[in-house]
Amino acid sequence: MRPRQNILEIFSTFIQFEDDRFKCWIYDAKLRRSIQNCWSQILETKNSENFWATYWHKHWQNQPNFLAEAHLSAYLQETCYWSTQRTIPQIPSVQCTLSDCFQIAIAELPKILKACDPDQKASLKSYSNVAFGNIIRDALRQKQEIDFCNDWALLLKLSRKRLQESLQNAGLTDETIACYLLAWKCFVDGYILGKSPGVRKLQRPDQDTWEKIAQLYNCDRLTQLNSPGTESNAQAIEKWLLSSAKYARSYLYPVVSSLNVPKTGQVDSELQDDLPDTTLNESLLADLIAQEEAETHKNQQQEIQNLLITTLEKLPLQSQQLLQLYYQKGLTQQQIAKQQQIQQYQVSRQLAKTRETLLLAITKWSQETMHISPTSNVVKHISAILEEWLQNYFTNLEPHSSKEL
Repeated sequence: MRPRQNILEIFSTFIQFEDDRFKCWIYDAKLRRSIQNCWSQILETKNSENFWATYWHKHWQNQPNFLAEAHLSAYLQETCYWSTQRTIPQIPSVQCTLSDCFQIAIAELPKILKACDPDQKASLKSYSNVAFGNIIRDALRQKQEIDFCNDWALLLKLSRKRLQESLQNAGLTDETIACYLLAWKCFVDGYILGKSPGVRKLQRPDQDTWEKIAQLYNCDRLTQLNSPGTESNAQAIEKWLLSSAKYARSYLYPVVSSLNVPKTGQVDSELQDDLPDTTLNESLLADLIAQEEAETHKNQQQEIQNLLITTLEKLPLQSQQLLQLYYQKGLTQQQIAKQQQIQQYQVSRQLAKTRETLLLAITKWSQETMHISPTSNVVKHISAILEEWLQNYFTNLEPHSSKEL
């Protein structure tokens, strides 16, 4: 990949793929004119990409618009590309092309722009480098889970909200969506009622179950649909459900088409003339990315540290004292109970509740800032880190600070 040479290129060109590999940089004519006009309006020439990244980022945050987002999408092309290339090998069981994963990540740019503060020390590029990887990992894990589900298992795993979003995304009318959602509800109720306890595999309902589902639907449609229509049979409901599963798969893991192919009818003169095919010193780029990642990791650790201390300070005084007795003084739950003149189970319950408050704070921060879905494995990992942090924090706490955090 040839590195882009100037501000004009950095903020108005996009990667074009060929055979799932980088082919060249391609200009967007509208963005090219936009950056040229902005540049000419600034008296003091600004050649720093950080200046322009911050400029467009703040412009987008003040009033989200396509132009600012497109400039930032162009700016982060290389970051997204290298982040994608590093992330794919980490989940080898999912077959997904580099270009597909690249498009999955870059499509989530608005979430990254919203979460990243342009006034913070961490740059948009270093922040995005981490966020793109998390987005791709979540998408691939989701695809892996969806691929392993048959239609009936997928329908049973879906929430009503997610199914409704899938049907709306498919462009169905409100009346049709209402029928599909009611059919899905009756399927879930009828399937669970009709399922034999000895059968663990989620498979197509038998005929008796289908009749039960149709009976539930025809009974509920009279009260739950604005336009009840005529009665429906088991065959029609099965067809609706299979369509629902199809729409859900398309919504949860859409087929991604490259956004960087030349536009139909685009004038040849608007594209960059043959770009020189120079070789990128990838080791140097890797070193620079590693430095940015280290700085980002350091900043994130400090943010978590500040978050936990702030959360600790907001805890009731009794909860703070309990943590100090348990972690700083090393008392057992039985010893604490005796000292506080309460039951041991009360100590255990209060400790668990206090840890849960801290765990919730970190989990929420991870979801909003790092775009990490709070799966059971993620929560378990965060819980282990929290326990280690509490041990270290109270161990290193000065004795004179024991009365207040």
